[in-house]
Amino acid sequence: MTGKPDWNVEGRDWPNRDASRFVEAGGLRWHVQIMGQGPVLVLLHGTGAATHSWRTLAPMLAQTYTVVALDLPGHGFTQTPEYGSGFTLPMVAQGVASFLRALDVTPHALIGHSAGAAIAARMMRDGAAPPAGIVGINAALLPFPGPLGPFAPMLARTLFYNPFSLSLFAYRASRPGAIADLMRSTGSTLDARGIELYERLFRSKGHLEGTVALMAHWDLVALKKELPHLHSPLTLIVGDKDRAVPPDAALDVQLLVRHARVVSAPGLGHLAHEENPAAVAALILSALQQTS
Repeated sequence: MTGKPDWNVEGRDWPNRDASRFVEAGGLRWHVQIMGQGPVLVLLHGTGAATHSWRTLAPMLAQTYTVVALDLPGHGFTQTPEYGSGFTLPMVAQGVASFLRALDVTPHALIGHSAGAAIAARMMRDGAAPPAGIVGINAALLPFPGPLGPFAPMLARTLFYNPFSLSLFAYRASRPGAIADLMRSTGSTLDARGIELYERLFRSKGHLEGTVALMAHWDLVALKKELPHLHSPLTLIVGDKDRAVPPDAALDVQLLVRHARVVSAPGLGHLAHEENPAAVAALILSALQQTS
């Protein structure tokens, strides 16, 4: 295992590398990719991912918008906060807002995949209400379902605070085919390039620690209580083969959020935006047109 991913090693042929830059904000050094022209769309990836997850979708959206895609704290090539508390949902949302102020950009919309949608919702509750609202792709906005759901953050904390457990997880993840199996378990099938990029990140101890830390400090119970107070448009793109976030969860969110709208992405799993970026781009653009 390596430490944090090295931009000159793991990032040597990073997707859309020409659009990358590094920005100091909120005490962290952030990796961001900026491309296109027009109103600003901020892309927030999910847990364990990085800007590579938007590698095909971002250039499509950049034909109409300015796309700002960042690595979340501890993920990819963005610096890790010194203390675990920096990974709580409010702290991550505040960090992203600080980062956007450093860039001097005002979002037209927030596009969030999975946990990225929760960050977007928290940002909106904190006052960052973009006119076109939020588009969530298989959005993780509710507590984990099932009887073991409440224990998921506890299990992640066990990994986070136990170096042996984290190393064991990393060892298993490094075995041939392990990441491909993990991706398939989400209901999605990625191409070889997508799998290789995830493998590259999960060989990094720093990225793995950031992933587990985010899960360990996540509190979606508190966010659920805030959802009825979201007053900007919310579009939920739902892959009907998603095994990570139950598709029916979007209907539960729709009952809580007055302006929520659910849009189906047939045949796609949790990583819908990587499986079929053209289809997801069309759904995003349609949602933004309806909220403009």
